[in-house]
Amino acid sequence: DPDDRPLLTEGGQRLAATPNAGGSSGLSEVFAYAQLARCEGATLLHTETEISYDGTGKITDMEVELDGHKIGVSVTRAQTYPLGETYPLDTATMLISRKLTDIQASTAHVSAQDHWDKQILAVLAYDGATADTVAQAWGMLDASVTADTIVVVTTTDGDDTFIYTNM
Repeated sequence: DPDDRPLLTEGGQRLAATPNAGGSSGLSEVFAYAQLARCEGATLLHTETEISYDGTGKITDMEVELDGHKIGVSVTRAQTYPLGETYPLDTATMLISRKLTDIQASTAHVSAQDHWDKQILAVLAYDGATADTVAQAWGMLDASVTADTIVVVTTTDGDDTFIYTNM
């Protein structure tokens, strides 16, 4: 709700006001950042269209500062359609594997000026069962895929359906 935007942190307001690089992930990025800012003290350094890369390829949703470190943050949503259906393990495995591979690719070509120390994959899960399935998928992946990425799974319990349905 645009009337609630003043309740966001300064970085959250900036993310909400800045067009992303495409797709329907804008609101999920705002919510992922809000959690990192309020719970971990992160500050927004760059939005996805502000991060500099050497060449073309996969990109990261935002760059934050956390405890003096530059951290890349990629965001994804874990849900089914229709919302509330059982989230299949093979779907979770494909999603998490793809996102972690994309993270490695974006890290490989981020410019020296924006180079981060680590990346976080922020997963917004529609409900607790979906979050459990994401955790199970994570546990099954090879260390070469999960290496050097922190995964944060947030359960919204369906209270924020607009995160999953915004276009």
